[in-house]
Amino acid sequence: MPNIRLSNEHTLDGSADRADSIPAIPKGLMRFRRFVILLAHVGCFVAALFLAFLFANQMQIQRKWFMYPFPILFVFVLLVKLVVFGFFRQYSGWWRYVGLSDLMQIAKASLASGIVLMVLWYGYGVFGKHLVPDSAIDAVETQMAEIEQGIREAVSTEHVRLLQHRQYNLLGLRDLLGVSRITETLAEAEKHPINSDERLQLVLRHLDLKDAQRSIEGVLMLDLFTTIMLLAGLRMLVRLYHEEFFSETRGSARRFLIIGAGNAGEALLREMLRRKDVQYDVAGFVDDNPSKIGLSIHGIPVLGNVDQLPEICKKNDIDEIAIAIPSASRRQLRRVVQVCQGTKLRFSTVPSLTDIASGKLRVSQMRDVDINDLLGRDVVKLDLEEIEKYIKGRVILVTGAGGSIGSEMCRQVCAFRPKLLLLVEQAENPLFFIEGELRRHFPDVPMAAVICDITDKTRVDQIFAAYRPEVVIHAAAHKHVPLMEGNPGEAVKNNVIGTRTVANAADAFGAASFVMISTDKAVNPTSIMGSSKRVAEMYIQDLNTTSATRFVTVRFGNVLGSNGSVVPIFKQQIADGGPVTVTHPEMRRYFMTIPEASQLVLQAATMGQGGEIFVLDMGESVKIVDLARELITLSGFRPGEDIEIAFSGLRPGEKLFEELSIEGEDMLQTGHPKIAVWKNIPKDRQVLREGIERLIEAAPSQDRDTIVAVIRQLVPEFINQQQ
Repeated sequence: MPNIRLSNEHTLDGSADRADSIPAIPKGLMRFRRFVILLAHVGCFVAALFLAFLFANQMQIQRKWFMYPFPILFVFVLLVKLVVFGFFRQYSGWWRYVGLSDLMQIAKASLASGIVLMVLWYGYGVFGKHLVPDSAIDAVETQMAEIEQGIREAVSTEHVRLLQHRQYNLLGLRDLLGVSRITETLAEAEKHPINSDERLQLVLRHLDLKDAQRSIEGVLMLDLFTTIMLLAGLRMLVRLYHEEFFSETRGSARRFLIIGAGNAGEALLREMLRRKDVQYDVAGFVDDNPSKIGLSIHGIPVLGNVDQLPEICKKNDIDEIAIAIPSASRRQLRRVVQVCQGTKLRFSTVPSLTDIASGKLRVSQMRDVDINDLLGRDVVKLDLEEIEKYIKGRVILVTGAGGSIGSEMCRQVCAFRPKLLLLVEQAENPLFFIEGELRRHFPDVPMAAVICDITDKTRVDQIFAAYRPEVVIHAAAHKHVPLMEGNPGEAVKNNVIGTRTVANAADAFGAASFVMISTDKAVNPTSIMGSSKRVAEMYIQDLNTTSATRFVTVRFGNVLGSNGSVVPIFKQQIADGGPVTVTHPEMRRYFMTIPEASQLVLQAATMGQGGEIFVLDMGESVKIVDLARELITLSGFRPGEDIEIAFSGLRPGEKLFEELSIEGEDMLQTGHPKIAVWKNIPKDRQVLREGIERLIEAAPSQDRDTIVAVIRQLVPEFINQQQ
């Protein structure tokens, strides 16, 4: 049983601490504790004032305040704070025991120093003439005049830039010194006639000095709060450090098993032993190489192979498994998880070999195994040059920009530096968040967030007329099958009318390329959603025959983690304690990650000559019930025991198997191994458009039977499951 710590030097039985414990403060520093605390305060004072200036200047480091006002003001701020905080006994606290009363003392000391600084600043505006000689002000004014003269006479842009830097450096100093004459400036102005130029110049100068005075007042007020924030945060961090590493639960380490007795597994163990990491107690290794079983690495044995995991974990009371095989395939990862079903384990994995070799991550920087690791596929190989030529320097419009696919399309597009990115979305909240994210991560990419209902022709035409997009990526759609079965008219409005409206605008306003993102559910559709997407495919394929715009369609299946998809739903059901609901024990679906789908869409778009329906390789289909079991296992529960799996039955419009293959007589291969072209016979234009008009007329009724009757005329392969 671990000894109970009484101090940083002795334990309950009077013996010295164990050699592998982490000292709270190195013994050599204990003699200089007050000096270290004083230095920490000085550092916080510097950072607090710097942050105050940043907040007061829209988070911009400007020469006007950084070169002179900041260092000059800091000298006085530091002197005042050192004295005031010393008066409040802030240099003798024991930070590991900081509490609410200590934080109140910090607030009081900060408030007192803020009041003193504000009084001194006001006094400077009134009595500063006795502190700042006229010669200092005259010297600055002379330098400013010389710089202005130099700018007028400069013969090169570089010389002008250097002089402007010097001029901007002096602006802050001139205002800081000028505040000491703020009263005299106004008095001098009143001596001149009201309409004189001299009076006007002096009044304007007085207003500038008042602005400078208020600016410093704002900085001092902000400094009060940043000082409290930094000092309180620093002390709380010290307390958290001690509570994390020196709590009574420090000895209750998790039992840990490493899968992979190779280089990565050895490196992981070595880092843990070197750091004396007490969070984990490594019980052993597991490896499928028979020659390694029974051997020891740094004194830790190789206990068996992967198939023996349940017995090994039970015998050794394992809490967590780390898969230390950076090159492990998804099949290997799934095998480990499936073997461990029925146990209550946590699964971690080490970074990839690329990240380890580049020095970005260490072996010990583990992360939880995610469902993406089990379903993910090989890295997509892209022709980046072709995609860059397709995107760079062009105006790109993405509909449905706030959705799962649309938002990822925007991220991928930004990486290729478009001339302008238009984010078109009907829902304001998703649009707000994706715009904020993109502006943070791609500050150099011009973009515009546009609220628009794609079925509103007037608004769509207005956007196209204003921005003239060259490439349109149409990701907006209603996609939830059961919801669209209950609201069939809405599927028609958004997926058919919306697509037609945007496609017509692309044609009318001369867009070079139009890419529609479709779905595997458009293949032999059994749902309103799938059939509405098939009608949209047919419309843009027909429009391509007479348009200068290149219209192409890209089909793919489910994507991992999209809004409303099965994985987030399962995770929420697990978090709620179950049951996890699966519609049918034989239900299978194709999955790919959102980034992979988006990258392949861009690749397919570069290949399109117009009229093609591209189909993405979705790999192998996955049983949904297996996916549910693996998610439950990854969450540390036992399927069927801790979390039940319930079968709810097929929902309206669903089918057991989606049909999406890039092989077969109806498929043509492209230059990319994961992209094929579907061969189909276009429908007669008059028949197609008359049918679409009848479908649009039927949509407002929301009468499913009427809508289905029209759809079957347009899409004969449609299978109505609700007959």
